[in-house]
Amino acid sequence: MPSSRAPDGIGRILRHGYDAQEGRGEMSTLELSPGNTLLYQHVPPEHANGATFVFFNALSGSLAMWTDTVTQALYAAGHGTLLYNMRGQEGSDFTAPSALAHPAIVADAVALLTTVKPVNPIYVGLSIGGLFAIGAHLAGVPAVAIATINTLRKPGIRLDWINAAVARAAAQGGSALLMDLYAPMLFAEPWLAQNIKTALNPENYVPADQSSGAFGLLSQGASADWNVPWHDVAVPVTVITGLQDRVFYVEPDVADIVAQMSLAKRVDVADAGHMVPLERADAVSDALLQLAREAR
Repeated sequence: MPSSRAPDGIGRILRHGYDAQEGRGEMSTLELSPGNTLLYQHVPPEHANGATFVFFNALSGSLAMWTDTVTQALYAAGHGTLLYNMRGQEGSDFTAPSALAHPAIVADAVALLTTVKPVNPIYVGLSIGGLFAIGAHLAGVPAVAIATINTLRKPGIRLDWINAAVARAAAQGGSALLMDLYAPMLFAEPWLAQNIKTALNPENYVPADQSSGAFGLLSQGASADWNVPWHDVAVPVTVITGLQDRVFYVEPDVADIVAQMSLAKRVDVADAGHMVPLERADAVSDALLQLAREAR
């Protein structure tokens, strides 16, 4: 398990401009070490009983995933947020490929949480982001509750194959080819109907820059350790599952992992796939608000 010791330079926080899109807080940069930074935004809760929802991105995500979908309902209820981009994502710099591997991502999250010290933190992770959230919780910066969104999965040859194929597709045709191949298995039909007009255009297939952070994160995803001691997660956990996810969702595996966590409950979303915040932001917001009430 990664150490909870903060890296050198953790105290150096460089201010960025006001976030006009969200209208709340400021964008800031945490310098982990020379050339290694995390772009983040912290909005404290409005009252003492409020939670701070800490959002952990998927490998191909960004903090805009959350600000464009679920955060407004949380602010309306008086809660706060801590959003950030992992090293390799937009605005967060890295100097070595090892910075994009599972242990480094968890250590970075620990460093950010140790610096910001969010009040009553509830960790929320999308896809593999849930793995990083649980890693930070078990590494010594505990949350009062955790929500995972299409995270739960077991290691094995099927998962290894998927992760390797994702990186291979990106290397050949970039994010456009990756989306065209996987979207019908990741999204429910309403989203597909809205987006098919701009998809399936071979002119969009441009090989990924293999020195980029985006490609590095996808490549490192194959090395993530899914052997999680789930029984050690002893805080309330809401497991949000888009049942139309035909890539990562395996019902027997999800049911078995949920049973290993003493305070876990499920919220199944029948009409969404893997990216539930994009397809059913209302369902995610409702589940997070309920989790905050229960954690309180």
